[in-house]
Amino acid sequence: MIQTQPPASTAGYRDLRAHLQALEAQGLLHRIDRLINKDTEMHPLVRWQYRGGIPDAGRKAFLFTNVTDSTGRKYDAPVLVGGLAGSKKIYALGLQCELEDVGEKWERALANPIEPVMSREPAPVHEIVRQGAQLEAWGGLLNFPTPISTPGYDNAPYLTSAQYITKDPETGVRNVGHYRGQIKGAMRVAVQFSTPFKDALVHWRKAKARGEHLPVAIVVGAPPVVAFGGVQRAPIGVDEYALSGGLAGEPIRLVKCKTVDIEVPADAEVVIEGYVRTDYVEPEGPFGESYGFVSPRTESPMVEITCITHRRDPIWTSFISQVTPSESSTIKVVAYEPMFLNFLRNTCGVKSVVKVLMHEPLSNIRPVIFLQFKNASEGEVWRALKLASGFQTNVGKVIIAVDEDIDPDNLDAIMWALAYRMTPHKDVQIVRGFYEAFAHNEDMENSVLLVNATLRHKLPPISLPKREFMERSLEIWRELGLPAVSPQAPWHGYSLGEWSDDLDLEAALATEGRWLETGVKMAGQQKKV
Repeated sequence: MIQTQPPASTAGYRDLRAHLQALEAQGLLHRIDRLINKDTEMHPLVRWQYRGGIPDAGRKAFLFTNVTDSTGRKYDAPVLVGGLAGSKKIYALGLQCELEDVGEKWERALANPIEPVMSREPAPVHEIVRQGAQLEAWGGLLNFPTPISTPGYDNAPYLTSAQYITKDPETGVRNVGHYRGQIKGAMRVAVQFSTPFKDALVHWRKAKARGEHLPVAIVVGAPPVVAFGGVQRAPIGVDEYALSGGLAGEPIRLVKCKTVDIEVPADAEVVIEGYVRTDYVEPEGPFGESYGFVSPRTESPMVEITCITHRRDPIWTSFISQVTPSESSTIKVVAYEPMFLNFLRNTCGVKSVVKVLMHEPLSNIRPVIFLQFKNASEGEVWRALKLASGFQTNVGKVIIAVDEDIDPDNLDAIMWALAYRMTPHKDVQIVRGFYEAFAHNEDMENSVLLVNATLRHKLPPISLPKREFMERSLEIWRELGLPAVSPQAPWHGYSLGEWSDDLDLEAALATEGRWLETGVKMAGQQKKV
């Protein structure tokens, strides 16, 4: 359902340029005015922030204001890379909340989606409208500075930060999906459906069966909440615009396209209208993908462009993707984790799950998942492991359960749990047929490894000083001006159940300098041998 909306000036969520201003105000933007070649220099430059040892908290967005290509052509539009999810803090800024509140915001949006509205105001995205012969004479897509993402391997510039909007030809149900697209010419761009389960591919197949081409609108530079909603798989029956509205806390403002029956965000930077051809496919790729390999050439449908609308001074956006961590993984993981947690705790009722963490570096969030538990029974752990393996068809290849004292973000702690809290022949299950293999893997059968690495029997305390002694020593450390430290769990000792009051008293006496009393007591407990 779409309603009519009051004037756009009442909006609370930010469009891309307001978000850009917020990034700059928060010191989260590198503005690059030096001449940069979009085909050979742009993405490699940003890549260093992910492959150069800079932690997530230190990563920023890049705005390139002086862009050329390998032919020497200059472009008017600036290019924003990493502007939506260059870091978790950038993502939170796009949601207009603190980082620690992102999970709560997603839970609220999933529970309370807000339907979009049609804007009565003139749409900024319709400030410039070109279609038909005028668009083709202008040069179409060639006027926008689309970067080459993986120089040396990619065979063309690709749309990487674009939402493809389609409708089910039978029901009219809309889908906002995030897909890549190889630019083939001024008026042609591909759409690569990454899995057989994508809603837009279902729409395409239905249109093909009806002997029709599929209307599509491709949005570049949508308001951040729309981009965030578009990269997630919304629950069945939930419009991604409504999910984005739930994130925003108000309806997303939409406007009708000029040449196709599709609604797009009124505040977007650029909209590319057209039809996905259903009578042929073309070779597409290779392209450096987020699972860490160059995805080989496949066959994909083509979009024939009928119209391009944009703001007078559009900002072009591009995702930094490929080997993770990257923008394309961060924009998913920040929302996927609370979605999985909400599914396990609230939908399935496994309240002992307290955290879901998806491993991002190199493995790209989907294959390796950690579930953290508090006071869970063994049955609850196995139930959650199996539920998590089936929640999404292409997520979950290795799923490991750990206790609350194990930091799932610390692989050393994970290995510690595997080494001392897991017995392989008892605590490992392999389930076949769950995980979607890589596109270039001919053997499509795969499996899921489920591991219970939680503590099920008492152990002696962790062999580190108790918390109060570590905290006091940290105060002294700082007084001495020693190098800054970041405590990594476990950074103090704590009981794992096998510890008596008597042993606790002896340890306390030792810290008071009264350890000789324990020696005397032990002398009184001598046994003849």
